[in-house]
Amino acid sequence: MDKDSKEALQVAKELTAKFIETRTVSPGNFAEIFPVVFRVVAATIRENQDNLPSERRYVD
Repeated sequence: MDKDSKEALQVAKELTAKFIETRTVSPGNFAEIFPVVFRVVAATIRENQDNLPSERRYVD
């Protein structure tokens, strides 16, 4: 798993946990919601990779 995917996974976990805490998502539909959150976070990271200054870009 590359660095961007690991970061996306961590952010998606934290967001989904926060959604559960605020009762926006229930533990019963976690399996339905988590993949969607992960895809959005991962896509956002990939899209914004080009907007970062060169010293902050992730290099694999």
